[in-house]
Amino acid sequence: MVLSHAASDTDVSVHSTFASRYVRTPLPRFKMPENSIPKEAAYQIINDELMLDGNPRLNLASFVTTWMEPECDKLIMSSINKNYVDMDEYPVTTELQNRCVNMIAHLFNAPLGETETAVGVGTVGSSEAIMLAGLAFKRKWQNKRKAEGKPFDKPNIVTGANVQVCWEKFARYFEVELKEVKISEGYYVMDPEKAVEMVDENTICVAAILGSTLNGEFEDVKLLNDLLAIKNKETGWDTPIHVDAASGGFIAPFLYPELEWDFRLPLVKSINVSGHKYGLVYAGIGWVVWRNKEDLPEELIFHINYLGADQPTFTLNFSKGSSQVIAQYYQLIRLGHEGYRNVMENCRENMIVLREGLEKTGRFNIVSKDEGVPLVAFSLKDSSSHTEFEISDMLRRYGWIVPAYTMPPNAQHITVLRVVIREDFSRTLAERLVIDIEKVMHELDELPSRVIHKISLGEEKSEANADNLMVTVKKSDMEKQREVINGWKKFVSDRKKTNGIC
Repeated sequence: MVLSHAASDTDVSVHSTFASRYVRTPLPRFKMPENSIPKEAAYQIINDELMLDGNPRLNLASFVTTWMEPECDKLIMSSINKNYVDMDEYPVTTELQNRCVNMIAHLFNAPLGETETAVGVGTVGSSEAIMLAGLAFKRKWQNKRKAEGKPFDKPNIVTGANVQVCWEKFARYFEVELKEVKISEGYYVMDPEKAVEMVDENTICVAAILGSTLNGEFEDVKLLNDLLAIKNKETGWDTPIHVDAASGGFIAPFLYPELEWDFRLPLVKSINVSGHKYGLVYAGIGWVVWRNKEDLPEELIFHINYLGADQPTFTLNFSKGSSQVIAQYYQLIRLGHEGYRNVMENCRENMIVLREGLEKTGRFNIVSKDEGVPLVAFSLKDSSSHTEFEISDMLRRYGWIVPAYTMPPNAQHITVLRVVIREDFSRTLAERLVIDIEKVMHELDELPSRVIHKISLGEEKSEANADNLMVTVKKSDMEKQREVINGWKKFVSDRKKTNGIC
């Protein structure tokens, strides 16, 4: 007697995913499904949906690394199952992190002896690094105020209005007042003189940015240090400086070695840098280093032993992968000073190619500076007919992801486009981008001006019922941008229909 049984759908091996029922079944979006599906089908379905994402190499909005050598990719995959926090189980990985901290501290000219261990830690990015540095400043300030018998409930930080949002998060999450130095048209970084004027006895630190997110410009940390030293001497305070070198920390030492921004300045007590930006590692690694042990209060460091040995830890999270730490060590020893210098010089040269190409069009003002992060920030010379947002939108048709954004308060009427030049952005791509921008500008020239020109003036007129008077209604910047873009999209859609495009 032959015994047989009916196999369930999930028992059947999928020989052709596209011939199976799985490609016609809606994917779960809110609840976990009751039944399993074959691994081949799960992979294919998810992979297909991910094709709709943008191409990371053409994502020119991001500072984050999108390419690494295959040998490093192998190291990453071989260590992807290691939990970094298990230091006793993975002592070599811990040692590699310590080596990275020491190398970065020496790169930033920390006052260390040849064999002296640096004080620092790896993080999941500069946001966590800034939180840790901020907490150290706050606790040290509080301890001093308590010892002096003074109030310690109103700490503040002085920054420029151009800081990344993680500084606002720190201020809000840890109850620290954020005192921002306003920017102005043509000057998009923190003014050191104004910053020092805002410092008071409750200021836990002044945060300087080495590589502004807005236009890549380096702030003048040396001038800030000198002015703050004078004020500290006059007041008896000892207000320190933190340098947010998320973008510029791996650029300045190789392109501008004589620039004083780091621990060569006595008031700089801590520095953060993103390994996953110009440290040339995939997303998920940042670093923060302190000048010396006295700048990191001991009470912030926790000691645990339930993983096998006494382990000090100073992080906001606990578990994290080891891959990015290992990848950072790979890049540091693989490239060395020579390799990093070559990469940064290539980025700067390709930035110049792009900038000059845009200047030759005669259509744009360049907002970024020559010295700073290799990027090009630019705006339209004439935005009366079309906007930077339209250019950004139309460039996506060519695969490019180029962000358009408005500047912070006091310069919010300025809109810019920004292209970040990363290691994998070649001269060929720079020249191709200029060609595509010229195509977009030609297409925009053939379109009508903004749908309702009065929107560009920030007002809409309507007749009053009684006296037939013209009434002016003010609109917000967001409403104006939305109406312009929606009107333009409608025009393009109608044009496609009339042209028979399918």
